[in-house]
Amino acid sequence: MSQELLLGSVAYYEPERGLGVVLSNEGAEHLFHCTAISDGSRQIEVGRAVCFRLVPAHGGRYEAAALTKLA
Repeated sequence: MSQELLLGSVAYYEPERGLGVVLSNEGAEHLFHCTAISDGSRQIEVGRAVCFRLVPAHGGRYEAAALTKLA
């Protein structure tokens, strides 16, 4: 997997569990954990524009990592 930055937005986030889904601008959904939020806040708003990278996850899937909030 390349280290290409992807653009998207947060489609879902459950702060109690720290799990969410980011929807890429290409239309693909990727899971993320709150530890993937780059600023260390562990909080992110649904609808927030982000850039991210994909990293290998369990079961041959990829998950979003290095989520950076965009203005």
